[in-house]
Amino acid sequence: MGLVPPAVGQISAASNTILGLPSKQTVASTGSHKRTIDMSLPGNEQHTNPDHAHLLATKWLNANKLADLVKEEGLVYKKGKFSAIEEQQLRAAIENYQHEKELSDAQLQEIIFTKNDRNRDNVFWSEITAAVPLRPIIAIYHHVRRTHHPLTKQGSWQDHEDVLLKQAVTDLGQQWEKVSARVGRRAADCRDRYRNHIVNREIRVTGPWSREEEDKLTRIVTDMTLKQGKDPDNDVFWGKVSELMGGTRGRQQCRIKWTDALSKTVKNEGQKPRWGQQDAYILVHKIDSLNVRDDTEIDWKLIPDADWNLWSAHTLQRRWLTLKKSVKGYEDMTHQEIMDILRIKKAHLPTPPSQTNKKKKERRVVSAASVNEPSDPKDDEVAGSANGAADDDSTDSAD
Repeated sequence: MGLVPPAVGQISAASNTILGLPSKQTVASTGSHKRTIDMSLPGNEQHTNPDHAHLLATKWLNANKLADLVKEEGLVYKKGKFSAIEEQQLRAAIENYQHEKELSDAQLQEIIFTKNDRNRDNVFWSEITAAVPLRPIIAIYHHVRRTHHPLTKQGSWQDHEDVLLKQAVTDLGQQWEKVSARVGRRAADCRDRYRNHIVNREIRVTGPWSREEEDKLTRIVTDMTLKQGKDPDNDVFWGKVSELMGGTRGRQQCRIKWTDALSKTVKNEGQKPRWGQQDAYILVHKIDSLNVRDDTEIDWKLIPDADWNLWSAHTLQRRWLTLKKSVKGYEDMTHQEIMDILRIKKAHLPTPPSQTNKKKKERRVVSAASVNEPSDPKDDEVAGSANGAADDDSTDSAD
């Protein structure tokens, strides 16, 4: 795994601090709906080192060089999905450049999609990168070319396209730019579609996972990570996991099933945990402590801590969306306005259930010998339907 850049304004309050408890361990921290964003609030730009900002906006640094600068000079930069605010900053910067230079749409496209990287318009790329603090110019370059690509957002893949893609790979191999020209889809889309949905399709299983499959996946992931002192959530090569599953489950299916269903059970000593009011209380107060302008700025992987780590980043993001939707009229509110309401709703730590009620519940379960606890249908639905979901470029490029 590559070196992760230091977190930028993304150190949430510790869960035990929120609960008023001492921490068991001290760890050093190195959606698609209508949004109302208050751009007057201070953002990450206030934390930017001017020299580093100039470096990020003018030097075409690869991942290894950026990692070296993180280690040697304390460089801080952002990775991962672009937030709604960053998208807005980029759109404004591109529109301003086009207006100032009096460029037609065709001329702008020529600048963005130069055929030879050596002929890139460095003035254009540096200027729009400067408008998005903490993002390297190379990241802006790839993001803009992806979002402005004429083949972007073509909808779901059709059967005839899958046939065309399979034949193109047979003829050309995994030369994705050449495959893209034949298929009429972006190179990255062709790559992800092929490796996630075409490879081993004839033996691919969909739908709910069997207990045998879950046990096999758990054994594979723990052998690959925990038994080697690695992180079971972040140090997994899902292509290899799919291969060890015999190809019957795809890399994306395995990843979702593990992160959203099985990982939390392994961490909880084999017992499947249930999301409760205390978890909701912790989540709201952790997000409140971040002081972000919009929830798309949250790095969900940094929300868990040593004392509260059962839930995957995807689960936390989904739970947050549920909490947000509980606020009437949330679609027309800023993130801060939503937080103001949730902060009041979750102002007090939930009262734990009484011992009497707990004993009654235990008696009912014990007395019913035929009762078996069902699996969470959401977990099975998400993991089982992964075969039909599109992959995000930023999350599936590790292997």
